[in-house]
Amino acid sequence: MRATSGRPAIGQLHVLTDFTFQQHHSHAELARLAILGGAEVIQFRQKTGSIRDVLASAHATAAVCHQHGVPLLIDDRVDIALAVGAAGVHLGQTDMPLVEARRILGPDALIGITAPSIPLAKDALRDGADYIGFGPVYPTRSKANPSAVKGLEGVLEIANAVDIPVIGIAGITATRCADVLRAGAHGVAIMTAITCAADPQHATAQFARAIEGVGRLA
Repeated sequence: MRATSGRPAIGQLHVLTDFTFQQHHSHAELARLAILGGAEVIQFRQKTGSIRDVLASAHATAAVCHQHGVPLLIDDRVDIALAVGAAGVHLGQTDMPLVEARRILGPDALIGITAPSIPLAKDALRDGADYIGFGPVYPTRSKANPSAVKGLEGVLEIANAVDIPVIGIAGITATRCADVLRAGAHGVAIMTAITCAADPQHATAQFARAIEGVGRLA
Protein backbone atom coordinates (compact mmCIF):
# COMPACT_ATOMS: atom_id res chain seq x y z
CA MET A 1 0.00 0.00 0.00
CA ARG A 2 1.33 3.45 -0.91
CA ALA A 3 3.14 5.37 1.84
CA THR A 4 1.34 8.42 3.13
CA SER A 5 4.21 10.46 4.66
CA GLY A 6 2.90 12.40 7.66
CA ARG A 7 -0.79 11.92 6.93
CA PRO A 8 -3.06 10.56 9.65
CA ALA A 9 -4.29 6.98 9.54
CA ILE A 10 -7.28 6.41 7.28
CA GLY A 11 -9.08 4.29 9.86
CA GLN A 12 -11.82 1.75 9.31
CA LEU A 13 -14.82 3.46 10.91
CA HIS A 14 -15.71 6.84 9.40
CA VAL A 15 -18.73 8.65 10.82
CA LEU A 16 -20.34 11.47 8.85
CA THR A 17 -21.95 14.20 10.91
CA ASP A 18 -25.27 15.60 9.74
CA PHE A 19 -27.80 18.30 10.53
CA THR A 20 -30.17 17.64 7.63
CA PHE A 21 -31.71 14.28 8.49
CA GLN A 22 -31.74 15.04 12.23
CA GLN A 23 -31.71 18.17 14.39
CA HIS A 24 -31.28 16.62 17.84
CA HIS A 25 -27.48 16.90 17.91
CA SER A 26 -25.04 19.46 16.55
CA HIS A 27 -22.15 18.38 14.35
CA ALA A 28 -19.78 18.76 17.29
CA GLU A 29 -21.97 16.72 19.61
CA LEU A 30 -22.34 13.97 17.02
CA ALA A 31 -18.57 13.92 16.60
CA ARG A 32 -18.09 13.61 20.37
CA LEU A 33 -20.60 10.78 20.71
CA ALA A 34 -19.24 8.93 17.68
CA ILE A 35 -15.67 9.18 18.94
CA LEU A 36 -16.71 7.86 22.35
CA GLY A 37 -18.36 4.97 20.52
CA GLY A 38 -15.21 4.12 18.58
CA ALA A 39 -15.19 6.25 15.41
CA GLU A 40 -11.70 6.55 13.96
CA VAL A 41 -12.41 9.34 11.47
CA ILE A 42 -15.06 12.06 11.52
CA GLN A 43 -16.38 13.54 8.28
CA PHE A 44 -18.14 16.88 8.59
CA ARG A 45 -20.99 16.93 6.06
CA GLN A 46 -23.06 20.09 5.63
CA LYS A 47 -24.51 20.77 2.19
CA THR A 48 -26.61 23.83 3.04
CA GLY A 49 -26.47 27.01 5.11
CA SER A 50 -24.47 30.21 5.05
CA ILE A 51 -20.71 29.98 4.93
CA ARG A 52 -20.47 31.61 8.36
CA ASP A 53 -22.81 29.09 9.96
CA VAL A 54 -21.06 26.16 8.29
CA LEU A 55 -17.68 27.51 9.33
CA ALA A 56 -18.79 27.95 12.94
CA SER A 57 -20.06 24.36 13.07
CA ALA A 58 -16.89 23.08 11.45
CA HIS A 59 -14.70 24.95 13.94
CA ALA A 60 -16.65 23.43 16.85
CA THR A 61 -16.36 19.96 15.35
CA ALA A 62 -12.64 20.43 14.72
CA ALA A 63 -12.15 21.36 18.38
CA VAL A 64 -13.82 18.11 19.50
CA CYS A 65 -11.73 16.02 17.10
CA HIS A 66 -8.54 17.76 18.15
CA GLN A 67 -9.34 17.16 21.81
CA HIS A 68 -9.75 13.43 21.19
CA GLY A 69 -6.94 13.05 18.66
CA VAL A 70 -9.26 11.88 15.87
CA PRO A 71 -8.80 13.08 12.26
CA LEU A 72 -11.47 15.39 10.86
CA LEU A 73 -12.29 15.41 7.15
CA ILE A 74 -14.51 18.04 5.57
CA ASP A 75 -16.82 16.81 2.85
CA ASP A 76 -16.52 18.75 -0.43
CA ARG A 77 -15.11 22.02 0.92
CA VAL A 78 -11.35 22.54 0.65
CA ASP A 79 -11.71 26.11 1.91
CA ILE A 80 -13.47 25.00 5.09
CA ALA A 81 -10.87 22.28 5.67
CA LEU A 82 -8.09 24.83 5.35
CA ALA A 83 -9.86 27.36 7.58
CA VAL A 84 -10.45 24.97 10.50
CA GLY A 85 -7.18 23.04 10.24
CA ALA A 86 -8.86 19.75 9.35
CA ALA A 87 -6.81 16.66 8.57
CA GLY A 88 -8.12 16.71 5.02
CA VAL A 89 -11.15 16.46 2.76
CA HIS A 90 -13.44 13.98 1.12
CA LEU A 91 -14.24 15.03 -2.43
CA GLY A 92 -17.02 14.14 -4.83
CA GLN A 93 -16.63 13.92 -8.58
CA THR A 94 -18.00 17.46 -9.07
CA ASP A 95 -15.89 19.06 -6.33
CA MET A 96 -12.46 20.65 -6.66
CA PRO A 97 -10.10 18.35 -8.61
CA LEU A 98 -7.99 16.20 -6.35
CA VAL A 99 -4.69 17.52 -7.66
CA GLU A 100 -5.75 21.10 -6.88
CA ALA A 101 -6.92 20.12 -3.41
CA ARG A 102 -3.54 18.48 -2.77
CA ARG A 103 -1.72 21.59 -3.95
CA ILE A 104 -3.73 23.77 -1.57
CA LEU A 105 -3.81 21.49 1.47
CA GLY A 106 -0.30 20.12 1.16
CA PRO A 107 1.33 16.68 1.06
CA ASP A 108 0.26 15.65 4.56
CA ALA A 109 -3.48 16.20 4.02
CA LEU A 110 -5.68 13.11 3.97
CA ILE A 111 -7.72 13.20 0.76
CA GLY A 112 -10.38 10.72 -0.24
CA ILE A 113 -12.60 10.83 -3.27
CA THR A 114 -15.89 9.23 -4.19
CA ALA A 115 -15.31 6.90 -7.12
CA PRO A 116 -18.31 4.73 -8.08
CA SER A 117 -16.54 2.93 -10.94
CA ILE A 118 -13.21 1.28 -11.65
CA PRO A 119 -12.10 3.92 -14.21
CA LEU A 120 -12.82 6.71 -11.72
CA ALA A 121 -11.03 4.79 -8.97
CA LYS A 122 -7.98 4.40 -11.18
CA ASP A 123 -8.08 8.12 -11.99
CA ALA A 124 -8.16 8.85 -8.25
CA LEU A 125 -5.21 6.53 -7.68
CA ARG A 126 -3.25 8.26 -10.43
CA ASP A 127 -4.03 11.69 -8.98
CA GLY A 128 -2.84 10.75 -5.50
CA ALA A 129 -5.97 9.89 -3.51
CA ASP A 130 -5.37 8.31 -0.13
CA TYR A 131 -8.56 6.27 -0.26
CA ILE A 132 -11.66 5.63 -2.37
CA GLY A 133 -15.20 6.18 -1.14
CA PHE A 134 -17.23 3.53 -2.97
CA GLY A 135 -20.96 3.10 -3.14
CA PRO A 136 -23.79 2.97 -2.81
CA VAL A 137 -23.07 -0.51 -1.52
CA TYR A 138 -26.73 -0.86 -0.55
CA PRO A 139 -29.81 1.27 -1.32
CA THR A 140 -29.78 4.67 0.38
CA ARG A 141 -32.14 7.59 0.92
CA SER A 142 -29.45 10.04 2.03
CA LYS A 143 -28.81 11.25 -1.54
CA ALA A 144 -31.40 12.77 -3.86
CA ASN A 145 -30.02 11.00 -6.94
CA PRO A 146 -27.83 8.09 -5.83
CA SER A 147 -25.81 6.03 -8.26
CA ALA A 148 -26.86 2.48 -9.01
CA VAL A 149 -26.38 0.10 -6.10
CA LYS A 150 -23.01 -1.67 -6.38
CA GLY A 151 -23.46 -4.52 -3.92
CA LEU A 152 -20.76 -6.68 -2.40
CA GLU A 153 -19.57 -7.82 -5.84
CA GLY A 154 -18.87 -4.20 -6.70
CA VAL A 155 -16.85 -3.79 -3.52
CA LEU A 156 -14.77 -6.84 -4.42
CA GLU A 157 -14.15 -5.58 -7.95
CA ILE A 158 -13.06 -2.10 -6.86
CA ALA A 159 -10.84 -3.43 -4.07
CA ASN A 160 -9.06 -5.68 -6.57
CA ALA A 161 -8.65 -2.82 -9.05
CA VAL A 162 -6.73 -0.35 -6.87
CA ASP A 163 -4.09 -0.66 -4.16
CA ILE A 164 -5.39 2.07 -1.89
CA PRO A 165 -8.04 1.56 0.80
CA VAL A 166 -11.68 1.36 -0.22
CA ILE A 167 -14.27 2.78 2.19
CA GLY A 168 -17.75 1.43 1.56
CA ILE A 169 -20.67 3.81 1.96
CA ALA A 170 -24.47 3.88 1.80
CA GLY A 171 -27.05 1.62 3.36
CA ILE A 172 -24.51 -0.13 5.57
CA THR A 173 -25.85 -1.30 8.91
CA ALA A 174 -23.99 -2.84 11.81
CA THR A 175 -25.19 -6.29 10.71
CA ARG A 176 -24.03 -5.68 7.12
CA CYS A 177 -20.70 -4.17 8.10
CA ALA A 178 -18.75 -7.43 8.34
CA ASP A 179 -19.90 -8.51 4.87
CA VAL A 180 -18.63 -5.26 3.36
CA LEU A 181 -15.21 -5.70 4.97
CA ARG A 182 -14.96 -9.34 3.95
CA ALA A 183 -15.77 -8.33 0.37
CA GLY A 184 -12.56 -6.30 0.35
CA ALA A 185 -13.35 -2.88 1.83
CA HIS A 186 -10.82 -1.42 4.23
CA GLY A 187 -13.58 0.29 6.17
CA VAL A 188 -17.04 1.83 6.13
CA ALA A 189 -18.47 5.35 6.22
CA ILE A 190 -21.71 5.69 8.14
CA MET A 191 -24.15 8.57 8.47
CA THR A 192 -27.86 8.12 9.24
CA ALA A 193 -27.51 4.70 10.89
CA ILE A 194 -25.57 6.56 13.57
CA THR A 195 -26.68 10.18 13.43
CA CYS A 196 -30.40 9.34 13.40
CA ALA A 197 -30.10 6.65 16.06
CA ALA A 198 -31.66 7.24 19.47
CA ASP A 199 -28.19 6.79 20.97
CA PRO A 200 -25.44 7.68 18.45
CA GLN A 201 -22.67 6.56 20.79
CA HIS A 202 -24.20 3.13 21.22
CA ALA A 203 -24.87 2.85 17.48
CA THR A 204 -21.24 3.69 16.72
CA ALA A 205 -20.08 1.10 19.23
CA GLN A 206 -22.10 -1.55 17.39
CA PHE A 207 -20.19 -0.79 14.19
CA ALA A 208 -16.89 -0.75 16.07
CA ARG A 209 -17.61 -4.19 17.49
CA ALA A 210 -18.54 -5.53 14.06
CA ILE A 211 -15.24 -4.28 12.64
CA GLU A 212 -13.31 -5.73 15.56
CA GLY A 213 -15.06 -9.05 15.03
CA VAL A 214 -13.86 -9.25 11.43
CA GLY A 215 -10.33 -8.54 12.63
CA ARG A 216 -10.50 -11.42 15.11
CA LEU A 217 -11.61 -13.79 12.37
CA ALA A 218 -8.95 -12.66 9.86
